Amino acid sequence: MRFRTVVQLAAIAATLAFVAADADAAPRFNAGSRGSRTFIAPPPTATAPNAARPIERSMTQPGQPGASSAARPAGPGGFFNRPGLLGGLAAGFLGAGLFGMLFGYGFLGGLGGIASFLGLLLQIGIVVFVARLIWRWWQRHSQPAAAFAGGPTFRDVLPNRSQVNLGGFARSTPFASAAPIEIKPADFDAFERSLSEIQLAYGAEDLAALRLRMTPEMLSYYSEELAKNASRGVVNQLSAVKLLQGDLAEAWREGDDEYATVAMRYSLVDRTLDRASGRVVEGNDHPQETTELWTFRRVSGGDWLLSAIQQT
Repeated sequence: MRFRTVVQLAAIAATLAFVAADADAAPRFNAGSRGSRTFIAPPPTATAPNAARPIERSMTQPGQPGASSAARPAGPGGFFNRPGLLGGLAAGFLGAGLFGMLFGYGFLGGLGGIASFLGLLLQIGIVVFVARLIWRWWQRHSQPAAAFAGGPTFRDVLPNRSQVNLGGFARSTPFASAAPIEIKPADFDAFERSLSEIQLAYGAEDLAALRLRMTPEMLSYYSEELAKNASRGVVNQLSAVKLLQGDLAEAWREGDDEYATVAMRYSLVDRTLDRASGRVVEGNDHPQETTELWTFRRVSGGDWLLSAIQQT
């Protein structure tokens, strides 16, 4: 019995130690905005063949068409709360019965007074039904045929997939958008440079450097992580960042904004130090590897800024 208790306590202690170590490690979150694709998983790539985790924190709200049913508060249940003619008749029947009981005519005594009212409802229902039939017939015969009816779609015209090796990145992405954009070698260089600069700036707790390389939304998430570290009296030191493999998942344009989601497998030295003494609390000097999907956004012709991170 004692042995089992010791084993259980050891398992709990190991779990708590793992959670504590994970809490003090480099930021590992699924947050940010990917424009209209924030809540759509990016396509898999050779670098990240597994599905990306969904965005958990974002200032972007789900679109109204997809969120209307989820966002709309559910009405009270029950037979008499159902919309439409059935619910109205049921409520009227109950009201008539209560009216009759209240005035001493019995539960069904109040129904005779509403017979004409039901007849009126029936006539209105017939008129509405006929009007809807006429309206649908008019719509079918008044709408002009589409100019490209029966023609090839955009997806049929463009190739489904292209692969071009560009430096450390390999482009392998389906044309899932009606407005894809071309990612050039200079863009891939910017992504690789941002990966290193952002990680090093976070390890140095340099908010000014982070502000120049990410959107205000992402800056708020990184600032929150730095505040947590300061509250715990530690600093998360990152160094030796190196991109090992990367490829493009998708790139598209929305109005004046351009987006690019890239999968990146990289290594870095991740250590957590005691802020006062500089003693290593967690981690070591051995590089660790991780794979993440980073989404960058820019105004057309501007600099790329980190706008979202997703784990794989």
